[in-house]
Amino acid sequence: MGSSSSSYAPKAIYLDVDGKVQKVVFSRYCSPCDIKELLCSSSNIPRNTAIMMVDSEGSLVSIDPTMPINSPSSLYKVVPLSTGQLGEKEDMFQNVLSQVAEQFSKAFRINELKTEVTNRLAMLEKRVELEGLKVVEIEKCKKDLRKLRDEMTSRGGGRANCPCRYNFPDDGKKPNARRDVPSYPKYTLSRETIEALKKPTFDVWHWEHNEMLSCLEYMFQDLGLVKEFNMNPITLKRWLLAIQENYRNNPFHNFRHCFCVSQVMYGMINLCNLQEKLTLTDLGVLMTAAVCHDLDHPGYNNTYQINARTELAVRYNDISPLENHHCAVAFQILSLPECNIFANVEPEAYKQIRQAIITLILATDMARHGEILDSFKHKVDNFDFTNEEHVICLKMVLIKCCDISNEVRPTEVAEPWVDCLLEEYFMQSDREKCEGLPVAPFMDRDKVTKPTAQIGFIKFVLIPMFETIMKLFPQIEEIMVQPLRDSRDHYEELKQIDDAMTEAQKKKTESMSLGGKKK
Repeated sequence: MGSSSSSYAPKAIYLDVDGKVQKVVFSRYCSPCDIKELLCSSSNIPRNTAIMMVDSEGSLVSIDPTMPINSPSSLYKVVPLSTGQLGEKEDMFQNVLSQVAEQFSKAFRINELKTEVTNRLAMLEKRVELEGLKVVEIEKCKKDLRKLRDEMTSRGGGRANCPCRYNFPDDGKKPNARRDVPSYPKYTLSRETIEALKKPTFDVWHWEHNEMLSCLEYMFQDLGLVKEFNMNPITLKRWLLAIQENYRNNPFHNFRHCFCVSQVMYGMINLCNLQEKLTLTDLGVLMTAAVCHDLDHPGYNNTYQINARTELAVRYNDISPLENHHCAVAFQILSLPECNIFANVEPEAYKQIRQAIITLILATDMARHGEILDSFKHKVDNFDFTNEEHVICLKMVLIKCCDISNEVRPTEVAEPWVDCLLEEYFMQSDREKCEGLPVAPFMDRDKVTKPTAQIGFIKFVLIPMFETIMKLFPQIEEIMVQPLRDSRDHYEELKQIDDAMTEAQKKKTESMSLGGKKK
């Protein structure tokens, strides 16, 4: 399936020009400057005049390609700005900055200077907000103000003078977020697609990012999570876009992997009838953790992070550095008001949701696989859905199953993922060799093959885990466990072929060597 052609259609808005309706059509790819010139021409206003646009209620409308469209019954109006309105802000900024520069020369009055500048900046910040500037402009101003405060702090002797090798900024890496109304095409999912989404046979390779975003949006709607958490639909769209933008373009750990894990989670919720056994809060935690579980993955695993003593390993004391980082990025995104899908949840309930999501994402560290599976094995024969400890353990096993579930899918869907994973492994092992770090044999391009990489993993990790959860949900055997057994047999056959070819090549080489000696 391809991207919707609607993304290339021009946009049209309607203006009130001297009491008459004026239609203005422009491309979605026009720059804001081009649109402003077009609006000036349509409204009989000289070019290069500073303008603003208001709706029928007098509210400001942003002048850019993402502006909301209107109708002839709800007209926009273009209003020129007076010179005084423009100059006042510039004079105010210039005046403050001039006084700050003058005070910097008085080195022995640093404390008084800090107090004075802080007061002036607070007044300026309040004034800017009262002027009703757009959110993006306010954020830019605040960023400049924080930078100025940091410079003041460093001059007075602060964190910047610390000799520590690792200096982590307070804000850290700010995740990307869309503040305009997201414009990815709205796809109407067919009944066939909706049913396919509930099964692990779903072919994830036929979908583009915009389509995967629409599918994720549908899953949250269908499970009743939007209603349960009183999510703003626009906020849900912004959150999903921010999630996509914070997955890197790695061969394996990318946004498509995020979608795969989330789709299998949605499928297991339906297949195992978890709506009848778990609360909606539990389902929301499962889906949110699945979507966020590998955010900003750098493409190099925990072993590399620890051996290379990376910033992440130092920050998290070698304890699940990647999983801790995924959690941190997830909640940085949720801390943005425009992306907070839990904004309408009570504070105490949000604390519990946050802790539950962290628990699940940390459970995806394969270093904890044996510990988590053993704990679940002790509970599964007498499992109690009213026991909170039992339910937490089940959720941890569920996200682990979904995270490494590719071999549950049909061979033609699963096998390309093996190629992607090996490519990422080989990138890491090549780097480890260059840096003189230990190299795991299963990641070494000179030692591993596709069959040898998969057979042990399927036999000793996947099948035991899925067979354990099958005790609680027998209905998964045919659709999830049997495909794993088939996949194991498939790779064992490939290994036999590879071994036979290697042996034949070895004999041929020995024969040629003996023939050369006789001559």
